[in-house]
Amino acid sequence: MHDEMARGVALLHLVATLFMVGVIWFVQVVHYPLLARVGRADFEEYEQAHVRLTGWVVAPPMLTELVTAVLLLWVRPDRVPLWAIGAGLALVVVNWVSTWAFQIPCHDRLTRGFEPAVHRRLVATNWLRTTVWSLRGLLVLGTAFRLT
Repeated sequence: MHDEMARGVALLHLVATLFMVGVIWFVQVVHYPLLARVGRADFEEYEQAHVRLTGWVVAPPMLTELVTAVLLLWVRPDRVPLWAIGAGLALVVVNWVSTWAFQIPCHDRLTRGFEPAVHRRLVATNWLRTTVWSLRGLLVLGTAFRLT
């Protein structure tokens, strides 16, 4: 039973992480750079809608990723080393800290109007999350291969 539960948690973790890898690359390469082209007259309304709607897309997988990363400490599959689970959880924490320390404050400022410096900061600091989620994607894929 333990091994079944561990595999289920690991699979859910894998799905949430890989979903976020795809989302973050789309956001970094396409979505965030295009914010500069929205137009100043419509920007506030656009950014407010972006913040509201994006939350519905990213909150469930981010929360799933966090919860399953913690759960894996207790139900770790036998073939997965503890260091991999710990490293994965540490990277999740980095993404959450980055989100709250950099991206959310930038979006809060941008909801009041486009500011080129804030937009540049948003794009630049989001590379941290893009890199970390990419590393997490590789880590969870490596973990998944140990489960087969």
